[in-house]
Amino acid sequence: MPERFTIDTLLHAFEPVLERLPEHRTGRNTTYTISDAVLSAFAVFFMQAPSFLAQQQTVQRQHGRNNAQTLFGVVQIPSDNQIRNLLDPLPPECLFPLFETGWQILQAMGILATFQTLDQQYLIALDGTQYFSSQNVHCDACTHTTSATGVTTYSHTVLLPMLVAPHQPHAIALAPEFITPQDGHDKQDCEHVAAKRWLTQHGPTFSSKTVTLLGDDLYSHQPFCELALAQQCNFILVCKPDSHATVYKWVNTLAALGGVSGLTQRHWNGRSGEVWTYRYVTEVPLRVEADPLHVNWCELTITDERDGRLLYHNAFVTNHAISDDTVAAIVAAGRARWKVENEGNNTLKTKGYHFEHNFGHGQQHLAAFLLTLILLAFLCHTLLDLLNTQYQLLRQALAARHTFFDDLRALTRYWVFDSWEQLFEFMIRGLELTPPT
Repeated sequence: MPERFTIDTLLHAFEPVLERLPEHRTGRNTTYTISDAVLSAFAVFFMQAPSFLAQQQTVQRQHGRNNAQTLFGVVQIPSDNQIRNLLDPLPPECLFPLFETGWQILQAMGILATFQTLDQQYLIALDGTQYFSSQNVHCDACTHTTSATGVTTYSHTVLLPMLVAPHQPHAIALAPEFITPQDGHDKQDCEHVAAKRWLTQHGPTFSSKTVTLLGDDLYSHQPFCELALAQQCNFILVCKPDSHATVYKWVNTLAALGGVSGLTQRHWNGRSGEVWTYRYVTEVPLRVEADPLHVNWCELTITDERDGRLLYHNAFVTNHAISDDTVAAIVAAGRARWKVENEGNNTLKTKGYHFEHNFGHGQQHLAAFLLTLILLAFLCHTLLDLLNTQYQLLRQALAARHTFFDDLRALTRYWVFDSWEQLFEFMIRGLELTPPT
């Protein structure tokens, strides 16, 4: 692994992946390579500029070269339609090794350890989100719903696993799992089933008992919990009363008998005092059917110290050993699940990635393939934010995210830079910043 992370680090990781992409064309029209199509699409998402390629074609005519070539390794820029046609037959799984590369880079550079909590556990939050919906455009990979009035809506949804931690402002994208009709199954695919597929495929890649899975109430049911344990993973999952009658029957019975443990802490939020009340029990059955899995249950209630107003309440089930010494850390880890929505999904949908925009639907894999490239751009930006001192300095100086990318787009529209390092150095000099050592 390199001593520091640059954009070229990830682009070099693209090379063996691109070499393995299948050549699906049968005719002689091979003017543009599939590699150029992949890198061109990635450049659009990295720059957060749908018009980036058109601008670089203009730059090419003016300067005889362009930034898609020098910064992203594109030999010839295909048109938008050519990119869609070249990428549509490619399954997104072709790109998944790049997510593993991101994990390895973080590990090699010592950053991965900073995400550990709960006695060196990595927290992986699971959450499904929709990225396409239409009543007209659809393909064989779409799921669909029909309303009572007979209107059919087609959609694409994806399970997004992300590495999170209570003390970390970043969420690290991992290989997604697309929710799509499965061969040999009559029922439509769903988030719960997709999560089982992801866990079966990727669970063995993690060291035994080093990963704790986080999820909402959808996941805290025996089949998923048993699969997590079989894959040597731990879990902390939201547990609500209306869907877990057995658990809460035991909790309420034990509470009446004085069998629920707990502790209270006072916290200051900067404006007023808060009362944090933890309750927990051990070894309660997750379901009423035969051979129930026994889990530990914990709950956090936060109230305003002045008037008793409820500020927060949630409860979780887990296989982690729970006590007065561990309950606060377990609940903090469980609450970190929200980071997949805040630092993950919300960033993708509102911070320039245009996650829900239809860049091209296709008839085979195009929508999923482009979505995977968006996730890789998000991963690359996160790695730069964690590991690249030039990027960190510029993002700190240009505090607003859109300002940084506006400057990137403007500079690459008028000048050609030989490398990302040269581009960042140009920006640092222009802003009169002290270059990082």
